[in-house]
Amino acid sequence: GRVSTTYIDQEFYNPTRYRLEGTYLFPIPKNAVIKKFSMFINGKETEAELLNAAKAKKIYEDIVRRLKDPALLEYSRNGLFKARIYPIEPYAKKRVKISYTEILDMDNSIIEYLYPLNTEKFSSKPLKNVSINVSIISDKNIRTIYSPTHNISIKRLSRKSADISYKERNIKPDTDFKLYFDTNKDNMGVMLKTYRKNKDGYFFLSLSPGFSNSNDRIIPKDIIFVLDVSGSMAGKKLKQAKKALKFCVENLNKNDRFNIIKFSTEAELLFDELSSVKKNKLGKTREFIDELRAIGGTNIEEALTLALKMKKSKKRPFTIMFLTDGKPTIGETNEDRLLKIINNKNRENIRIFTFGIGNEINTHLLDKITKSSRAYRTYISPEEDIEVKVSNFYTKIQSPVLTNLRLSFKGNIRVSKLYPKPLPDLFKGSSISVFGRYSGYGKAEIILKGQGGNEKTFNIKKIFAKNNTENDFIPQLWATRRIGFILDQIRLNGENKELKDEIIFLAKKYGVLTPYTSYLIVEDEKARVVRRDIHFRDQLLVPVLAGNKKYREESKKDMDYMKSKSGSGSVRMSYEAQSLNTASNYAQKKPSKSRMYISDKEGKRVNLTKQFRNIQGRAIYNTGKFWVDSRLQSKANNKNLKINKIQFLSKEYFDLLNNTPDVSDFLALGQNVRFIYKNTEYEIYQ
Repeated sequence: GRVSTTYIDQEFYNPTRYRLEGTYLFPIPKNAVIKKFSMFINGKETEAELLNAAKAKKIYEDIVRRLKDPALLEYSRNGLFKARIYPIEPYAKKRVKISYTEILDMDNSIIEYLYPLNTEKFSSKPLKNVSINVSIISDKNIRTIYSPTHNISIKRLSRKSADISYKERNIKPDTDFKLYFDTNKDNMGVMLKTYRKNKDGYFFLSLSPGFSNSNDRIIPKDIIFVLDVSGSMAGKKLKQAKKALKFCVENLNKNDRFNIIKFSTEAELLFDELSSVKKNKLGKTREFIDELRAIGGTNIEEALTLALKMKKSKKRPFTIMFLTDGKPTIGETNEDRLLKIINNKNRENIRIFTFGIGNEINTHLLDKITKSSRAYRTYISPEEDIEVKVSNFYTKIQSPVLTNLRLSFKGNIRVSKLYPKPLPDLFKGSSISVFGRYSGYGKAEIILKGQGGNEKTFNIKKIFAKNNTENDFIPQLWATRRIGFILDQIRLNGENKELKDEIIFLAKKYGVLTPYTSYLIVEDEKARVVRRDIHFRDQLLVPVLAGNKKYREESKKDMDYMKSKSGSGSVRMSYEAQSLNTASNYAQKKPSKSRMYISDKEGKRVNLTKQFRNIQGRAIYNTGKFWVDSRLQSKANNKNLKINKIQFLSKEYFDLLNNTPDVSDFLALGQNVRFIYKNTEYEIYQ
């Protein structure tokens, strides 16, 4: 139910040759009660204090005064668990174990769990191993499980129990771990979370079929596997593709029908018509797959035309899985004409999931095929295993529950800019995350329609908040989806000023950075300073990237990769755009993180994504000396702002903290911060 017990097991290491004394601090969530603290020194259990929020506040402030480090202030509204640890011997480890219980918050049927993982940012080095395991045992059916902060693995054990895990190596976590689960009684699990400040309304909607022990809800499907066996597939690629094909066929559901098309210079069917799994033709299928050889050209037109010609049933979802490693060389080779042929043949809007193998493929062609058919694209680099990538994807789409989804809303609200667009199909054990904007507020009816053997309709009543600023993950994830959508428009249809300007605005405001968008922001800031639209000290990325010539050059290349139709750069930009357009948590909004390393003012190598924080629905940037609020670049917001300059650690500083606790999130950033809070610009200076 709502009662949770958290068990913490941490190990600390003294890397010096000196005996040290330590103070162990852990911010305790509200309503939590410590059950057990375990740490023994020389056979004696260490004493510890449990302080409520009022007493803890003084401790937090005393530490800030003494160490001149305000980083702990973001926890100044929490209680505190404090223990003195002495001695910590040279090159020795100390293990600390704590457990606490708490009653979790519940909003309608949605239960929220939070673990303060962000405290690990105080570690001097990246942590070798970080793992979180959550077991949920509920007295009601669990519908939706969702984390807006981390990539989690979900294992559903029954309708009322599930295991969730998160694991990472060599990182310094900078985000608290948050988990939601929903126990509503609806036939379709629908979780709604809203964020609204002033007139700006954002919402997050999770759609989940829940968990079933039986297969009675699984819709029998028709699926055709279309495999490129042209000469360029010879060797390792074809060997892995054959293994992947066998995996897919052997994991068909008992009522499914299937076929295989191999193509090179010509296309050839395994069966004349779709074959039922029940007819046990898997022996012939394995033999067909074993005999596949790579030779000839690439006739995409004939292969997909043959697949789309297959006789279909209105009661069964029809899917095509298309694997290719090349551009069309036989039949129609012109991209636009080929797309027109495919779209004309695909009147029933059959899903065509594409797998591009290697870099010598036409990404624009494959992306447009998947986009027009409401499917997904996947790219497999030369270093990746085709078998693993294809089989993992097939496992996700193996069992459709609801297809051809449509969402509508009734009530005193108006929704817009929903992503992903259009909605994908819903499969067993999965969920769909939808982000959008709304105006109006109050009770509303959410209507979900789709095909599940026949037309199904779900009517769910929810409340869209008039004011709610707690779920500040929603605006930035909505912006991430919107940016991914616009990037695809630019990639596939060409750039225009309106789209480019919107990307710059959203990327700056919400801190959604790719090398492409960071390059655009830098150019925009330089131009706005020249035009005197903004003051030079309100620039967000120019000061950070001033000494990073190599990064700027690489970012400029991404402008060209956005236009190119093949090559590793084109594949990468396609992957990043789709990743942004389907991002459901903070971790997924940084697909280009691995190549966004720059040098800071001291010459240290840092990741650009670490140079900003998302606070209260917008991004705050570290420009070197100051943390600067992205809202300071908006002239409309700044027209009537009062300016209040406050010295770090002064009486006014702590008065501000005590009188307006919400500013603690900004103050925790550092000693020099400029931000907007309730029509006042605050400048904290050292």
